[in-house]
Amino acid sequence: MSNLAVGGPVAIIPARGGSKRIPRKNIREFAGKPMIAWSIKAALDSGCFARVIVSTDDDEIAAVAEANGAEAPFRRPAALSDDHTGTIPVIAHAIDWLREQGESSQSVCCLYATAPFVQPHDLKAGLLALLSGDADYAFSVTSYAFPIQRALRLTSDSRVKMFQPEHFTTRSQDLEEAWHDAGQFYWGRAEAWVAGKAIFTQCAVPVRLPRHRVQDIDTPEDWKRAEWLFRAWQAEMALERGTEK
Repeated sequence: MSNLAVGGPVAIIPARGGSKRIPRKNIREFAGKPMIAWSIKAALDSGCFARVIVSTDDDEIAAVAEANGAEAPFRRPAALSDDHTGTIPVIAHAIDWLREQGESSQSVCCLYATAPFVQPHDLKAGLLALLSGDADYAFSVTSYAFPIQRALRLTSDSRVKMFQPEHFTTRSQDLEEAWHDAGQFYWGRAEAWVAGKAIFTQCAVPVRLPRHRVQDIDTPEDWKRAEWLFRAWQAEMALERGTEK
């Protein structure tokens, strides 16, 4: 480490080419831009990063990334590009690559390529949350729209059963609010990524996002819904900007 140049925060955008449920989804057009372009734009506009790097195994994705202002200086090995590879090894690989180039960044943000709703101020809030304490990670979360304590399961005989039947008569407002991963970004200390430390633990702090700016995009139905929400949200922001003038 002593021979490494300490650099500023780095964004790593994982974007492999083998998506199956939505083929080529990382560069498919979403609301007028390749999907990955929205994440790159948010990263660049945030002013948080010394470098915005796309980790990919795919030359076409690399070209799209570079055309939109990111770097794609290496190709991810096949062993880290299959359906079973987790996020942490991919980010650790990028950090190791940077170190091989003589560069050390202490704060590294994994920013998903399919996060068109992410905003520059969200990324800034994540960095501030990471640096303001001793947590290993800071990542985006949002609240469940319905109390998870009253969730239902469908049984094998086509009936329903509560997961927690003791809460059948509990008022919704009396139940603890639950949160889930928003699937947009994960700030982490470089050493935590390289050590393979788990993210969803007490060593992480949450960055809260409103539900209307969170949407998983894993199926064609998800894609359509996300694009509807995104266009409506953009129209609302444009209207607000016009009102301010």
